[in-house]
Amino acid sequence: MSSSTNAHDQQRALMLATLAFAVCFAVWGSISALAPLFKQMYALNARQISFLIAIPVLLGSTMRLPMGMLADRFGGRSVFSILLFFSVLPAVAIGFTHSFTALVLWAFLLGLAGTSFSIGVAFTSKWFPPERQGFALGVYGAGNIGQSVAVFGGPLLAAHWGWQSVYWIFGGCALLMALGFVLLARDAPRSLEAKTLKDSFQVLFRKPLSWVLSMFYFLTFGGFVALGIYLPTLLKDTFHLSLQDAGIRTAGFVLLATAMRPIGGSLSDHLGGSKILTFVFLGILMFSLGMTSSDLRYFRVGALGTAVLLGIGNGAVFKLVPQYFPQETGTVTGLVGAWGGLGGFFPPLVLGAVKDATGTYTQGFWYLSGFAFICLLTNYIVFQHKHRAAVATV
Repeated sequence: MSSSTNAHDQQRALMLATLAFAVCFAVWGSISALAPLFKQMYALNARQISFLIAIPVLLGSTMRLPMGMLADRFGGRSVFSILLFFSVLPAVAIGFTHSFTALVLWAFLLGLAGTSFSIGVAFTSKWFPPERQGFALGVYGAGNIGQSVAVFGGPLLAAHWGWQSVYWIFGGCALLMALGFVLLARDAPRSLEAKTLKDSFQVLFRKPLSWVLSMFYFLTFGGFVALGIYLPTLLKDTFHLSLQDAGIRTAGFVLLATAMRPIGGSLSDHLGGSKILTFVFLGILMFSLGMTSSDLRYFRVGALGTAVLLGIGNGAVFKLVPQYFPQETGTVTGLVGAWGGLGGFFPPLVLGAVKDATGTYTQGFWYLSGFAFICLLTNYIVFQHKHRAAVATV
């Protein structure tokens, strides 16, 4: 394979994976995009709407580990294609629901689209050498923009053609992407024999470093998902914005965080992921406190500052994953991604409970700041205080 052909293949693989990830994330984020509408339709309280928003994240989180293992074992092309085809079913079905119970059921199954991240990282990372993986995975992670498409485009589509059209259109996009991925994508040539699922699973116990990275991603990606899916409801409740206005502001948050992800990966290629994370955790600790304000101006500063840091942090974490786990990227990505997804599942539930108990969301952002401090301390102990050579044996 010539270098030019190899470069062309790398670019094609990265483009297809990023597009597929964006489509999956648009499908995954479609429930939160219309959550305020569902709240009115079914007269839901804060805990019920929080549960509806969080339920797609649950399946998308818990299944990332096995889906990452499958991608390592059988190749990302096949697993990604199957996932895209499957995502069509719950998306289309939601458009035919007429009860809250049915909506919750299909929303849960819709969550499987959230497993796309671990599949795509396993697929993409194998096409690039270590010195370019941070940037490549940062670009791939920009597929998060799919969530922005959902929170911005969903309310607009609903206003013009009815809320059902949102799910039918997104389901159609998933079908077209599935066909395109089957026809155009292919797996990178394997340099080593594929690991068995048993071997892949054992690495999680032999190398506890994977759990440290999981904690970091619980904050960076979990914070991104949690705020991305809950901001429409929070902005409407706290600042009495319209559904469209709240959607546009949330889309801005998601776009900003998404744009920062490749930058975080690129900076980590040059400076090291752990050094970048030091600044990320310190910044989140401070900016998250701005979101405790009842003044929209100060809230906006805190939210946008947090968005920048979460995006950079996501890119930094996934510079470290293939760096320390080059042969088990999909498996460790599945674990790390699962915890990142759970980081998006629990905060909306906490925010709903805090709102019901206190009347405001303030206490929830104090928790975010405190957890950022814990990650800052852990990053120092594991990566900064100890020599890098010792990290691989942790």
